Amino acid sequence: MYNRYDVVVIGSGPAGEGAAMKAVKEGRRVAVVDSRPRVGGNCVHLGTIPSKALRQTVWNLQRFQRDPLFQRAGAELRNVPLSQVLASAYRVIDNQVAVHTRFYERNDVHRYTGNVRFESDHSLSVLTPEGVREKLDFENVVIATGSRPYQPADIDFTHPRVFDSDKILTLDYSVQKLIIYGAGVIGCEYASIFVGLGCKVDLINTQKQLLSFLDDEIADALSYYLRELGVLVRNQEEYERVEALDDAVILHLKSGKKIKADAILWCNGRTGNTDTLALDKIGLQANSRGQIAVDERYCTIVPHVFAAGDVIGPPALASAAYDQGRCAAAHITGASDVPRVAEVPTGIYTIPEISSLGKTEKQLTEERVPYEVGQAFFRHLARAQISGETVGMLKILFHRETLEILGIHCFGDNAAEIVHIGQAVMQGKNTLDYFANTTFNYPTMAEAYRVAALNGLNRLF
Repeated sequence: MYNRYDVVVIGSGPAGEGAAMKAVKEGRRVAVVDSRPRVGGNCVHLGTIPSKALRQTVWNLQRFQRDPLFQRAGAELRNVPLSQVLASAYRVIDNQVAVHTRFYERNDVHRYTGNVRFESDHSLSVLTPEGVREKLDFENVVIATGSRPYQPADIDFTHPRVFDSDKILTLDYSVQKLIIYGAGVIGCEYASIFVGLGCKVDLINTQKQLLSFLDDEIADALSYYLRELGVLVRNQEEYERVEALDDAVILHLKSGKKIKADAILWCNGRTGNTDTLALDKIGLQANSRGQIAVDERYCTIVPHVFAAGDVIGPPALASAAYDQGRCAAAHITGASDVPRVAEVPTGIYTIPEISSLGKTEKQLTEERVPYEVGQAFFRHLARAQISGETVGMLKILFHRETLEILGIHCFGDNAAEIVHIGQAVMQGKNTLDYFANTTFNYPTMAEAYRVAALNGLNRLF
């Protein structure tokens, strides 16, 4: 078999798929290699898709329980086994795999399954599940191997009561109380999921506040509503050791506190999947977190080696990863129609969800930008009152003099959808006047933009 390719992509997640599809559309001979026999990467199999499907099921249960018509029946659903809840997630995974597999097949992208290691500057080998080692030669390569949860060496993750965000999907016993160590995006998402399933949750945050990169008001709102749901948030705590027993787990904190629970979920950082690639064979070296440094073209220090997605570090978002992969392939093929990924919206799928784009109030204050705030609270919107999802707000930050939109921050149901309206307007270089003078459908959540715009304009003098 002819195993020489213009572009070899390592990884079939969003970054790998973006790179492969762009390269093949530009007429290049492309191969994709993945350790799994099914495409999609960690995003589809362990991360974004299963956790969001799980979150949707829990959200549906919560709505069901709040509805007066179903409250009696809803009481029976408060302790639904995780295995049942995950059933819908696995259906979504299968559907996603089928969709993305067709993409590769239609575009004649060659697929290989197995563990990859570089052999020389322009070749790599794939050790297949059958034990056969295949050699692939390439002109250019895109490393899109993603990341995995960081595991401290002093914690036994093989213990049945110790989980990371990948392993948690295999939980097969009832949990009444759960410790979540790490209150980043993944930790907060799982905290809202498990408390929605009727668990008591201790969320251990190593920082002063939850998700400090968010707008302060949004971060405070998240903290409040997590506590309202029943999550016990412990800020500025660090672990000393984890004691895993047959029937429980005890977290010992440096502050002297001890917390006992049925299980612990470790969500404190991620590591790039580069340790088995033999990067030294191509003159590369990953940092302490397994991440690869790239320039504005997503090119490494080796001119024909590119990297994209979680393996290069922040923002570590599936949406950004896909575009990074496309951008890398565009530079490989000489295409000029894919700009570098700059500002991307943040989507955090807690319950309620959060999404933001642009600057925060803290950033604008530090930069001495004369800004003003426009707010729309969901409880005042007819559509939110109809749906019963009245928790949340839309916040627009804009320049006092030019009315330029500087930031969009949304907290509440469908926040990740709502923010895209603001994104389109911002990228179109429109001002706040666009929202104030545009007729929105009624009742919709979109009209929050008009309400917020008028609220902001009324603050000007």
